[in-house]
Amino acid sequence: MEQSIHIYVTSDIHGYVLPLTYANNEKADIGLAKTAALIKENMSNHLNNFLIDNGDLIQGTPLTYYHAKTEQSNVNPMVHVLNELNYDAAIIGNHEFNYGLPYLYETIEESRFPWLSANIVHQGTEKPVFGQPYVIKTFDCGIKVALLGITTQYVPNWENPDHIKGLSFLDAVETAKKWVPYLRSKSDVMIVSYHGGFERDLKTGKPTETLTKENQAYQLCMEVEGIDVLLTGHQHRLLEGEVNGVTIIMPGTQGTELGYVEIKVHGEGDSWKVKNKEAKLISVSDYEPDQQVLDLIQPYERKTQKWLDQALGQVDGDMTITDPMLTRLVDHPFIEFINNVQMEAAGVDISSTALFDDHSKGFSKHITMRDIVSNYVYPNTLKVIEITGRDIKDALERSASYFSVNKEGDPVINPAFSIPKPQHYNYDMWEGIDYVIDLSKPIGHRIVTLMYKGKPIENDSLYEVVMNNYRAGGGGDYPMFKGKRVVKDIPIDMSELMANYILNRGTIQATCDHNWRVLS
Repeated sequence: MEQSIHIYVTSDIHGYVLPLTYANNEKADIGLAKTAALIKENMSNHLNNFLIDNGDLIQGTPLTYYHAKTEQSNVNPMVHVLNELNYDAAIIGNHEFNYGLPYLYETIEESRFPWLSANIVHQGTEKPVFGQPYVIKTFDCGIKVALLGITTQYVPNWENPDHIKGLSFLDAVETAKKWVPYLRSKSDVMIVSYHGGFERDLKTGKPTETLTKENQAYQLCMEVEGIDVLLTGHQHRLLEGEVNGVTIIMPGTQGTELGYVEIKVHGEGDSWKVKNKEAKLISVSDYEPDQQVLDLIQPYERKTQKWLDQALGQVDGDMTITDPMLTRLVDHPFIEFINNVQMEAAGVDISSTALFDDHSKGFSKHITMRDIVSNYVYPNTLKVIEITGRDIKDALERSASYFSVNKEGDPVINPAFSIPKPQHYNYDMWEGIDYVIDLSKPIGHRIVTLMYKGKPIENDSLYEVVMNNYRAGGGGDYPMFKGKRVVKDIPIDMSELMANYILNRGTIQATCDHNWRVLS
Protein backbone atom coordinates (compact mmCIF):
# COMPACT_ATOMS: atom_id res chain seq x y z
CA MET A 1 0.00 0.00 0.00
CA GLU A 2 1.23 3.50 -0.82
CA GLN A 3 0.57 6.61 1.24
CA SER A 4 1.73 10.21 0.84
CA ILE A 5 2.86 12.46 3.66
CA HIS A 6 2.51 16.18 2.97
CA ILE A 7 4.91 18.53 4.77
CA TYR A 8 4.25 22.28 4.71
CA VAL A 9 6.79 24.72 6.10
CA THR A 10 6.98 28.46 6.64
CA SER A 11 10.16 30.12 7.83
CA ASP A 12 11.45 33.59 8.65
CA ILE A 13 7.99 35.16 8.54
CA HIS A 14 9.41 37.98 10.71
CA GLY A 15 6.08 39.32 11.88
CA TYR A 16 4.47 39.77 8.46
CA VAL A 17 0.79 38.87 8.37
CA LEU A 18 -0.85 41.43 6.09
CA PRO A 19 0.20 41.75 2.43
CA LEU A 20 1.71 45.21 2.80
CA THR A 21 4.94 47.06 3.50
CA TYR A 22 4.75 49.19 6.63
CA ALA A 23 6.89 52.01 5.26
CA ASN A 24 4.03 53.19 3.04
CA ASN A 25 1.23 50.60 3.45
CA GLU A 26 1.54 49.62 -0.21
CA LYS A 27 0.31 46.17 -1.23
CA ALA A 28 2.86 43.39 -1.53
CA ASP A 29 2.83 39.64 -2.16
CA ILE A 30 3.93 38.79 1.36
CA GLY A 31 2.52 37.79 4.71
CA LEU A 32 0.88 34.92 6.55
CA ALA A 33 -2.61 35.92 5.40
CA LYS A 34 -1.67 34.96 1.84
CA THR A 35 0.30 31.94 2.98
CA ALA A 36 -2.72 30.81 4.98
CA ALA A 37 -4.89 30.74 1.86
CA LEU A 38 -2.31 28.55 0.16
CA ILE A 39 -1.98 26.27 3.20
CA LYS A 40 -5.74 25.81 3.52
CA GLU A 41 -6.23 25.01 -0.16
CA ASN A 42 -3.47 22.42 -0.23
CA MET A 43 -4.29 20.79 3.09
CA SER A 44 -7.96 20.46 2.16
CA ASN A 45 -6.94 18.38 -0.86
CA HIS A 46 -4.69 15.99 1.06
CA LEU A 47 -4.63 13.59 3.98
CA ASN A 48 -1.57 13.12 6.22
CA ASN A 49 -0.59 16.79 6.55
CA PHE A 50 2.20 18.13 8.77
CA LEU A 51 2.39 21.95 9.19
CA ILE A 52 5.59 23.46 10.62
CA ASP A 53 7.10 26.90 11.18
CA ASN A 54 10.89 26.94 11.06
CA GLY A 55 11.53 29.99 13.26
CA ASP A 56 12.03 33.76 13.31
CA LEU A 57 8.29 34.25 13.63
CA ILE A 58 7.64 36.81 16.37
CA GLN A 59 9.97 39.70 15.43
CA GLY A 60 10.44 41.93 12.42
CA THR A 61 7.50 44.31 11.84
CA PRO A 62 5.90 47.25 13.66
CA LEU A 63 3.03 44.85 14.43
CA THR A 64 5.24 42.56 16.49
CA TYR A 65 7.31 45.40 17.97
CA TYR A 66 4.21 47.25 19.15
CA HIS A 67 2.82 44.09 20.73
CA ALA A 68 6.06 43.30 22.52
CA LYS A 69 6.47 46.82 23.87
CA THR A 70 2.88 47.97 24.44
CA GLU A 71 0.17 45.34 24.05
CA GLN A 72 1.34 42.23 25.91
CA SER A 73 -2.05 41.76 27.58
CA ASN A 74 -3.28 40.16 24.36
CA VAL A 75 -2.15 36.88 22.81
CA ASN A 76 0.89 37.29 20.58
CA PRO A 77 -0.55 38.11 17.13
CA MET A 78 1.70 35.63 15.33
CA VAL A 79 0.82 32.82 17.70
CA HIS A 80 -2.86 33.75 17.39
CA VAL A 81 -2.64 33.12 13.64
CA LEU A 82 -0.65 29.88 13.94
CA ASN A 83 -3.08 28.59 16.56
CA GLU A 84 -6.02 29.14 14.23
CA LEU A 85 -4.20 27.48 11.33
CA ASN A 86 -3.53 24.44 13.54
CA TYR A 87 0.24 24.36 13.17
CA ASP A 88 1.77 21.13 14.45
CA ALA A 89 5.03 22.68 15.69
CA ALA A 90 7.37 25.67 15.52
CA ILE A 91 11.14 25.88 15.85
CA ILE A 92 12.93 28.45 18.00
CA GLY A 93 14.74 30.89 15.69
CA ASN A 94 17.47 33.32 16.70
CA HIS A 95 15.11 36.32 16.55
CA GLU A 96 12.70 34.67 18.99
CA PHE A 97 15.02 35.96 21.73
CA ASN A 98 14.98 39.62 20.67
CA TYR A 99 12.39 40.72 23.23
CA GLY A 100 13.82 38.71 26.11
CA LEU A 101 13.14 35.33 27.72
CA PRO A 102 10.04 36.33 29.73
CA TYR A 103 8.33 37.44 26.52
CA LEU A 104 9.38 34.25 24.74
CA TYR A 105 8.16 32.04 27.58
CA GLU A 106 4.82 33.87 27.57
CA THR A 107 4.57 33.40 23.80
CA ILE A 108 5.20 29.67 24.18
CA GLU A 109 2.55 29.45 26.90
CA GLU A 110 0.01 31.00 24.51
CA SER A 111 0.79 28.50 21.75
CA ARG A 112 -1.42 25.47 21.12
CA PHE A 113 1.54 23.81 19.42
CA PRO A 114 4.99 22.89 20.79
CA TRP A 115 8.12 24.97 20.19
CA LEU A 116 11.11 22.74 19.52
CA SER A 117 14.86 23.09 19.89
CA ALA A 118 17.01 20.14 20.87
CA ASN A 119 20.28 22.07 21.10
CA ILE A 120 19.22 24.95 23.37
CA VAL A 121 19.82 23.59 26.87
CA HIS A 122 20.14 24.81 30.43
CA GLN A 123 23.77 25.72 31.15
CA GLY A 124 25.73 22.83 32.55
CA THR A 125 23.16 20.26 31.44
CA GLU A 126 21.86 18.60 28.30
CA LYS A 127 18.24 19.33 29.27
CA PRO A 128 16.37 21.21 26.51
CA VAL A 129 15.09 24.57 27.71
CA PHE A 130 11.81 24.66 25.81
CA GLY A 131 10.28 21.43 27.03
CA GLN A 132 10.64 19.01 24.18
CA PRO A 133 13.20 18.68 21.39
CA TYR A 134 10.96 16.70 19.05
CA VAL A 135 7.45 15.51 18.22
CA ILE A 136 6.30 12.27 16.62
CA LYS A 137 3.05 12.52 14.68
CA THR A 138 1.15 9.30 14.00
CA PHE A 139 -1.27 9.45 11.07
CA ASP A 140 -4.48 7.43 10.77
CA CYS A 141 -2.81 5.03 8.37
CA GLY A 142 -0.27 4.19 11.06
CA ILE A 143 2.73 6.04 9.63
CA LYS A 144 4.87 7.74 12.27
CA VAL A 145 6.74 10.91 11.33
CA ALA A 146 9.39 12.32 13.68
CA LEU A 147 10.28 16.00 13.70
CA LEU A 148 13.46 17.20 15.43
CA GLY A 149 13.94 20.93 15.99
CA ILE A 150 17.38 22.55 15.98
CA THR A 151 18.45 26.21 16.19
CA THR A 152 21.57 27.83 14.78
CA GLN A 153 24.13 27.64 17.56
CA TYR A 154 25.51 31.08 16.70
CA VAL A 155 22.85 32.98 18.68
CA PRO A 156 25.23 34.06 21.52
CA ASN A 157 27.30 35.96 18.95
CA TRP A 158 24.37 38.33 18.26
CA GLU A 159 21.91 38.35 21.09
CA ASN A 160 21.83 40.56 24.16
CA PRO A 161 23.37 38.34 26.90
CA ASP A 162 20.48 39.15 29.26
CA HIS A 163 18.08 37.62 26.73
CA ILE A 164 19.81 34.23 26.77
CA LYS A 165 21.04 34.13 30.36
CA GLY A 166 21.41 30.60 31.67
CA LEU A 167 21.19 29.01 28.21
CA SER A 168 23.75 27.05 26.22
CA PHE A 169 23.62 26.51 22.47
CA LEU A 170 25.07 23.15 21.50
CA ASP A 171 26.57 22.20 18.15
CA ALA A 172 23.73 21.56 15.70
CA VAL A 173 25.42 18.61 13.96
CA GLU A 174 26.44 16.85 17.18
CA THR A 175 22.92 17.34 18.54
CA ALA A 176 21.41 15.78 15.43
CA LYS A 177 23.84 12.85 15.66
CA LYS A 178 22.52 12.22 19.17
CA TRP A 179 18.79 12.48 18.45
CA VAL A 180 18.29 11.23 14.90
CA PRO A 181 19.19 7.55 15.56
CA TYR A 182 16.89 7.53 18.59
CA LEU A 183 13.97 9.05 16.65
CA ARG A 184 14.69 6.91 13.60
CA SER A 185 14.09 3.83 15.73
CA LYS A 186 10.66 5.14 16.74
CA SER A 187 9.41 6.42 13.40
CA ASP A 188 9.01 5.68 9.71
CA VAL A 189 9.97 9.14 8.42
CA MET A 190 12.66 11.43 9.90
CA ILE A 191 12.42 15.19 9.45
CA VAL A 192 14.86 17.72 10.88
CA SER A 193 13.72 21.33 11.00
CA TYR A 194 16.82 23.47 11.38
CA HIS A 195 16.69 27.22 11.83
CA GLY A 196 19.94 27.66 9.98
CA GLY A 197 21.16 27.61 6.42
CA PHE A 198 23.88 26.31 4.12
CA GLU A 199 27.48 27.35 4.57
CA ARG A 200 28.57 25.46 1.45
CA ASP A 201 27.59 25.15 -2.18
CA LEU A 202 24.91 22.48 -2.42
CA LYS A 203 26.56 20.74 -5.39
CA THR A 204 30.30 21.14 -4.82
CA GLY A 205 30.49 21.43 -1.04
CA LYS A 206 32.82 24.40 -1.35
CA PRO A 207 32.41 27.06 1.37
CA THR A 208 30.21 29.97 0.33
CA GLU A 209 30.80 31.93 3.53
CA THR A 210 33.09 31.97 6.55
CA LEU A 211 32.67 28.61 8.31
CA THR A 212 31.52 29.87 11.71
CA LYS A 213 29.00 27.04 12.37
CA GLU A 214 26.19 29.56 11.93
CA ASN A 215 24.80 27.62 8.95
CA GLN A 216 25.48 23.88 9.22
CA ALA A 217 22.78 22.49 6.94
CA TYR A 218 25.26 20.99 4.47
CA GLN A 219 27.05 19.20 7.31
CA LEU A 220 23.73 17.85 8.58
CA CYS A 221 23.07 16.33 5.16
CA MET A 222 26.56 14.89 4.81
CA GLU A 223 27.38 13.77 8.36
CA VAL A 224 24.10 12.69 10.01
CA GLU A 225 22.69 9.39 8.82
CA GLY A 226 18.97 8.77 8.77
CA ILE A 227 17.52 12.18 7.82
CA ASP A 228 14.84 11.98 5.13
CA VAL A 229 13.96 15.69 4.92
CA LEU A 230 15.81 18.79 6.15
CA LEU A 231 13.75 21.97 6.50
CA THR A 232 15.99 25.06 6.61
CA GLY A 233 15.83 28.84 6.96
CA HIS A 234 17.67 31.79 8.52
CA GLN A 235 19.37 32.81 5.27
CA HIS A 236 16.11 33.92 3.58
CA ARG A 237 16.97 31.97 0.44
CA LEU A 238 14.68 30.05 -1.91
CA LEU A 239 16.04 26.50 -2.09
CA GLU A 240 14.60 23.13 -3.06
CA GLY A 241 16.37 19.94 -3.98
CA GLU A 242 18.50 17.16 -2.58
CA VAL A 243 21.89 16.93 -0.88
CA ASN A 244 23.43 13.49 -0.32
CA GLY A 245 20.03 11.84 -0.53
CA VAL A 246 18.42 14.27 1.93
CA THR A 247 15.53 16.31 0.52
CA ILE A 248 16.01 19.98 1.45
CA ILE A 249 13.91 23.10 1.24
CA MET A 250 14.17 26.75 2.34
CA PRO A 251 11.08 28.95 1.74
CA GLY A 252 12.56 32.46 1.77
CA THR A 253 11.17 35.12 4.10
CA GLN A 254 8.05 37.15 4.94
CA GLY A 255 5.71 34.43 3.66
CA THR A 256 6.37 34.93 -0.04
CA GLU A 257 6.62 31.16 -0.56
CA LEU A 258 5.31 28.04 1.11
CA GLY A 259 7.70 25.13 1.33
CA TYR A 260 6.09 21.81 0.39
CA VAL A 261 7.53 18.30 0.54
CA GLU A 262 5.63 15.20 -0.57
CA ILE A 263 6.93 11.91 0.81
CA LYS A 264 5.63 8.68 -0.72
CA VAL A 265 5.73 5.76 1.70
CA HIS A 266 5.08 2.07 0.98
CA GLY A 267 4.01 -0.54 3.49
CA GLU A 268 1.31 -1.32 6.00
CA GLY A 269 0.76 -1.71 9.73
CA ASP A 270 4.02 -1.13 11.57
CA SER A 271 6.27 -1.45 8.51
CA TRP A 272 6.67 1.54 6.20
CA LYS A 273 9.51 2.56 3.90
CA VAL A 274 10.16 5.90 2.20
CA LYS A 275 10.16 5.32 -1.55
CA ASN A 276 10.14 8.82 -3.04
CA LYS A 277 10.48 12.46 -1.92
CA GLU A 278 9.95 15.71 -3.77
CA ALA A 279 10.33 19.29 -2.56
CA LYS A 280 8.95 22.40 -4.19
CA LEU A 281 8.32 26.05 -3.40
CA ILE A 282 4.85 27.46 -4.00
CA SER A 283 4.47 31.23 -4.47
CA VAL A 284 1.66 33.11 -2.70
CA SER A 285 1.45 35.71 -5.48
CA ASP A 286 -1.67 34.22 -7.08
CA TYR A 287 -3.58 33.95 -3.80
CA GLU A 288 -5.86 36.43 -2.11
CA PRO A 289 -5.26 36.83 1.64
CA ASP A 290 -7.31 34.52 3.84
CA GLN A 291 -10.26 36.39 5.33
CA GLN A 292 -10.15 34.55 8.64
CA VAL A 293 -6.56 35.62 9.19
CA LEU A 294 -7.38 39.20 8.17
CA ASP A 295 -10.18 39.28 10.74
CA LEU A 296 -7.96 37.82 13.46
CA ILE A 297 -5.22 40.39 12.97
CA GLN A 298 -7.30 43.54 12.51
CA PRO A 299 -7.61 44.48 16.23
CA TYR A 300 -3.80 44.36 16.51
CA GLU A 301 -3.27 46.13 13.20
CA ARG A 302 -5.56 49.08 13.97
CA LYS A 303 -3.59 49.91 17.11
CA THR A 304 -0.28 49.44 15.30
CA GLN A 305 -1.25 51.76 12.45
CA LYS A 306 -2.39 54.46 14.88
CA TRP A 307 0.94 54.21 16.70
CA LEU A 308 2.87 54.34 13.41
CA ASP A 309 1.19 57.60 12.39
CA GLN A 310 2.16 59.32 15.63
CA ALA A 311 3.96 62.57 14.75
CA LEU A 312 7.38 63.04 16.35
CA GLY A 313 9.01 66.08 14.78
CA GLN A 314 10.49 67.42 11.58
CA VAL A 315 13.73 67.77 9.66
CA ASP A 316 15.45 71.02 8.79
CA GLY A 317 17.22 70.13 5.54
CA ASP A 318 17.36 66.95 3.49
CA MET A 319 17.66 63.58 5.25
CA THR A 320 16.14 61.42 2.51
CA ILE A 321 17.96 58.50 0.93
CA THR A 322 17.56 58.18 -2.84
CA ASP A 323 20.58 55.96 -3.59
CA PRO A 324 21.61 53.37 -0.95
CA MET A 325 24.96 52.72 -2.65
CA LEU A 326 25.79 56.41 -2.68
CA THR A 327 24.85 56.63 1.00
CA ARG A 328 27.52 54.01 1.70
CA LEU A 329 30.10 55.83 -0.41
CA VAL A 330 29.57 59.40 0.81
CA ASP A 331 28.80 60.53 4.35
CA HIS A 332 25.04 61.12 4.67
CA PRO A 333 22.95 63.17 7.15
CA PHE A 334 20.73 60.20 8.03
CA ILE A 335 23.70 58.02 9.00
CA GLU A 336 25.14 60.92 10.97
CA PHE A 337 21.79 61.29 12.75
CA ILE A 338 21.84 57.66 13.90
CA ASN A 339 25.42 57.98 15.12
CA ASN A 340 24.52 61.22 16.94
CA VAL A 341 21.64 59.45 18.71
CA GLN A 342 23.97 56.65 19.76
CA MET A 343 26.69 59.01 21.01
CA GLU A 344 24.24 61.10 23.04
CA ALA A 345 22.67 58.01 24.63
CA ALA A 346 26.08 56.56 25.46
CA GLY A 347 27.96 59.70 26.43
CA VAL A 348 30.90 58.91 24.14
CA ASP A 349 32.24 60.58 21.01
CA ILE A 350 32.90 57.60 18.69
CA SER A 351 30.08 55.60 17.13
CA SER A 352 29.41 53.21 14.27
CA THR A 353 26.23 52.14 12.52
CA ALA A 354 24.99 50.70 9.23
CA LEU A 355 22.34 51.33 6.62
CA PHE A 356 20.62 48.00 7.22
CA ASP A 357 19.02 47.43 3.84
CA ASP A 358 18.28 49.07 0.51
CA HIS A 359 14.67 49.80 1.46
CA SER A 360 15.59 52.55 3.91
CA LYS A 361 14.39 55.92 2.69
CA GLY A 362 15.73 58.14 5.46
CA PHE A 363 13.49 60.91 6.83
CA SER A 364 11.32 63.31 4.89
CA LYS A 365 10.39 66.68 6.38
CA HIS A 366 7.73 65.38 8.81
CA ILE A 367 8.79 62.38 10.90
CA THR A 368 6.43 59.75 12.29
CA MET A 369 7.03 56.53 14.21
CA ARG A 370 6.49 54.74 10.88
CA ASP A 371 9.61 56.45 9.53
CA ILE A 372 11.71 55.25 12.44
CA VAL A 373 10.69 51.59 12.40
CA SER A 374 10.86 51.47 8.59
CA ASN A 375 14.46 52.65 8.61
CA TYR A 376 15.71 50.97 11.79
CA VAL A 377 14.25 47.50 11.41
CA TYR A 378 15.96 45.63 14.27
CA PRO A 379 15.22 45.83 18.02
CA ASN A 380 18.86 46.57 18.79
CA THR A 381 20.11 48.01 22.03
CA LEU A 382 23.49 49.73 22.49
CA LYS A 383 26.76 48.88 24.15
CA VAL A 384 29.87 50.93 24.75
CA ILE A 385 32.94 48.73 24.47
CA GLU A 386 36.60 49.52 25.04
CA ILE A 387 38.72 48.64 22.01
CA THR A 388 42.18 49.36 20.70
CA GLY A 389 43.20 51.45 17.73
CA ARG A 390 44.14 48.20 16.01
CA ASP A 391 40.58 46.92 16.57
CA ILE A 392 39.19 50.08 14.95
CA LYS A 393 41.51 49.66 11.97
CA ASP A 394 40.61 45.98 11.59
CA ALA A 395 36.89 46.77 11.79
CA LEU A 396 37.20 49.48 9.15
CA GLU A 397 39.09 47.07 6.88
CA ARG A 398 36.26 44.56 7.32
CA SER A 399 33.76 47.24 6.32
CA ALA A 400 35.93 48.37 3.41
CA SER A 401 35.80 44.83 2.00
CA TYR A 402 32.09 45.50 1.29
CA PHE A 403 33.22 47.08 -1.99
CA SER A 404 34.70 45.64 -5.14
CA VAL A 405 35.72 47.65 -8.19
CA ASN A 406 34.41 46.72 -11.65
CA LYS A 407 36.46 46.92 -14.85
CA GLU A 408 35.25 50.49 -15.43
CA GLY A 409 36.76 51.42 -12.07
CA ASP A 410 33.40 51.98 -10.34
CA PRO A 411 32.61 50.70 -6.83
CA VAL A 412 30.21 47.73 -6.69
CA ILE A 413 29.14 45.42 -3.89
CA ASN A 414 31.53 42.59 -3.12
CA PRO A 415 29.62 39.31 -3.79
CA ALA A 416 30.67 38.13 -0.32
CA PHE A 417 28.16 40.69 1.03
CA SER A 418 25.34 39.72 -1.33
CA ILE A 419 25.62 35.94 -1.75
CA PRO A 420 24.00 33.79 -0.46
CA LYS A 421 21.95 36.69 0.99
CA PRO A 422 22.30 40.50 1.17
CA GLN A 423 24.39 41.62 4.13
CA HIS A 424 24.27 45.41 3.79
CA TYR A 425 23.96 45.57 7.58
CA ASN A 426 27.57 44.42 7.86
CA TYR A 427 29.02 47.59 6.33
CA ASP A 428 29.53 50.19 9.06
CA MET A 429 30.01 53.94 8.88
CA TRP A 430 31.70 55.74 11.76
CA GLU A 431 31.38 59.11 13.45
CA GLY A 432 33.91 60.73 15.77
CA ILE A 433 36.95 59.59 13.82
CA ASP A 434 38.29 60.65 10.41
CA TYR A 435 39.17 57.97 7.89
CA VAL A 436 39.69 57.36 4.19
CA ILE A 437 38.98 54.11 2.32
CA ASP A 438 41.03 53.66 -0.86
CA LEU A 439 39.44 51.02 -3.09
CA SER A 440 42.47 50.91 -5.35
CA LYS A 441 44.26 49.09 -2.53
CA PRO A 442 43.81 45.35 -1.90
CA ILE A 443 41.27 44.18 0.67
CA GLY A 444 42.79 44.38 4.13
CA HIS A 445 44.95 47.40 3.21
CA ARG A 446 42.35 50.00 2.24
CA ILE A 447 42.34 52.29 5.29
CA VAL A 448 44.89 54.93 4.31
CA THR A 449 43.96 57.62 6.85
CA LEU A 450 42.73 57.08 10.41
CA MET A 451 42.58 60.00 12.85
CA TYR A 452 40.97 60.89 16.18
CA LYS A 453 40.81 64.53 17.26
CA GLY A 454 43.37 65.50 14.65
CA LYS A 455 45.95 62.87 15.60
CA PRO A 456 46.66 59.41 14.15
CA ILE A 457 44.95 56.59 16.00
CA GLU A 458 47.53 54.49 17.81
CA ASN A 459 47.30 50.70 17.61
CA ASP A 460 47.74 50.17 21.34
CA SER A 461 45.67 53.10 22.58
CA LEU A 462 42.22 52.42 24.05
CA TYR A 463 39.01 54.03 22.80
CA GLU A 464 35.40 53.82 23.96
CA VAL A 465 32.99 53.21 21.09
CA VAL A 466 29.20 52.84 21.01
CA MET A 467 27.59 50.36 18.63
CA ASN A 468 24.56 48.08 18.56
CA ASN A 469 24.57 44.90 20.64
CA TYR A 470 24.77 42.68 17.54
CA ARG A 471 28.01 44.25 16.40
CA ALA A 472 29.45 44.58 19.91
CA GLY A 473 29.20 40.80 20.25
CA GLY A 474 31.22 40.30 17.07
CA GLY A 475 28.19 39.68 14.85
CA GLY A 476 28.69 40.10 11.12
CA ASP A 477 32.24 38.68 11.17
CA TYR A 478 33.69 41.36 13.45
CA PRO A 479 35.71 39.15 15.83
CA MET A 480 37.82 42.12 16.96
CA PHE A 481 34.86 43.27 19.10
CA LYS A 482 34.01 39.95 20.69
CA GLY A 483 34.78 39.65 24.41
CA LYS A 484 35.88 43.26 24.84
CA ARG A 485 35.24 45.09 28.09
CA VAL A 486 31.72 46.53 28.19
CA VAL A 487 31.95 50.05 29.58
CA LYS A 488 28.21 50.71 29.45
CA ASP A 489 25.12 48.72 28.52
CA ILE A 490 22.13 50.77 27.32
CA PRO A 491 19.13 48.38 27.42
CA ILE A 492 16.74 50.64 25.47
CA ASP A 493 15.74 49.84 21.90
CA MET A 494 17.21 52.14 19.29
CA SER A 495 13.71 52.90 17.97
CA GLU A 496 12.81 54.37 21.34
CA LEU A 497 16.10 56.27 21.60
CA MET A 498 15.59 57.76 18.13
CA ALA A 499 11.99 58.75 18.88
CA ASN A 500 12.95 60.43 22.15
CA TYR A 501 15.87 62.24 20.50
CA ILE A 502 13.45 63.77 17.97
CA LEU A 503 10.69 64.50 20.50
CA ASN A 504 13.13 66.34 22.76
CA ARG A 505 14.18 68.63 19.91
CA GLY A 506 11.06 68.99 17.80
CA THR A 507 13.26 69.78 14.82
CA ILE A 508 16.46 67.94 13.92
CA GLN A 509 19.14 69.29 11.61
CA ALA A 510 20.27 67.41 8.52
CA THR A 511 23.98 67.90 9.14
CA CYS A 512 26.95 66.11 7.67
CA ASP A 513 30.59 66.68 8.64
CA HIS A 514 32.12 64.38 5.97
CA ASN A 515 34.50 62.77 8.44
CA TRP A 516 35.06 59.83 6.09
CA ARG A 517 35.60 59.32 2.36
CA VAL A 518 35.77 56.46 -0.12
CA LEU A 519 38.28 56.78 -2.96
CA SER A 520 38.06 54.58 -6.07
